[in-house]
Amino acid sequence: MKTLLLVRHAKSSWSDPTLPDRIRPLAGRGKHDVEKMGKRLASCGVKPDLVLTSPAVRTAETAKALGKSLGYKHRNITVNDRLYACQPGDILEVVKDFDDGLSYVMLVGHNPEITDFVHLFTDRVAYMPTCATLELQFDVEAWADIARENLHQALYDSPKNEHPVA
Repeated sequence: MKTLLLVRHAKSSWSDPTLPDRIRPLAGRGKHDVEKMGKRLASCGVKPDLVLTSPAVRTAETAKALGKSLGYKHRNITVNDRLYACQPGDILEVVKDFDDGLSYVMLVGHNPEITDFVHLFTDRVAYMPTCATLELQFDVEAWADIARENLHQALYDSPKNEHPVA
C-alpha cells in the first residue's frame, strides 16, 4: 500500500500586493488553519516518511507547521521546484519517482494544480480549498504503479469540516 497525503497550502497573505507570488507568506487565518489541521492529522496518527513542498514561502510554511505537529523534523522537509507553477502531469512524474521504500508521503502544493492532480484519481473531490487535505491510498507496491483503477481509499478533510470525509 502506498499513501499520498495531498495538502493545499494554507491561506496566504495579500497584505502587500507588490510581493511576488512565490514569496507571499501565510495570512493569520492560514496560520490558524494549518495549526488546526496539524492537530487533526496528528490525532489520526499520521507519520509521513517524506514531506515534500513547492519552493513558495506559503507552501514551505504550511509544510513546516504540519511537520512540527506530526513530529517531522524541519530539516528533513524536501523542497521540489517542479511543484511550483506546474501541470498535474508534472506532479505525477514527481510522485512516480518516489523511492519505493517510502510508504507514506505528504506533498504540499498549490491550486489549481492540486485539484487537477486529484482529478486524475477521483472525481469525489471537486475542489481543494486552502489547507485541505486528501489522503489517497493506493493498492500498489511501487509508486510508479499508482493509477485511478488501484485507488483503494480517499479521505478528504478541510479546516471547515468537523471530521474527515470518506
